[in-house]
This record gives sequence, structure tokens and C-alpha cells, in this order.
Amino acid sequence: MEVPQDAYEAIENEIASDASPVGIDAKKTHIMILHQLREIDERLKRIEEQLEAK
Repeated sequence: MEVPQDAYEAIENEIASDASPVGIDAKKTHIMILHQLREIDERLKRIEEQLEAK
């Protein structure tokens, strides 16, 4: 997966955590992933509805 450098750095800054032994905030990271998956699911449902209507 290719991620543009500016997007990579923005995500890295968003999930970074000095308090975590692995360097990221796992809870925040999972919330962001789940939120994005929910948005993708909603978009996919709208696309499927449009295709079925044709």
C-alpha cells in the first residue's frame, strides 16, 4: 500500500503516544480504523442501492 508522505506523517502524528511501549495509542488507532470502515460500509451501501435502482 502506497501512502503519500504527508498523509503518512499526519496519521503518524495522530496516533503517536509517548506513554505507550510500542509508540502508538492502540485504542485511538482502532477507533480511527473502525470509523473509517464504517464510512466505507455506508458508501458501499449507497453505491449498491444506486446499482439496484438501475
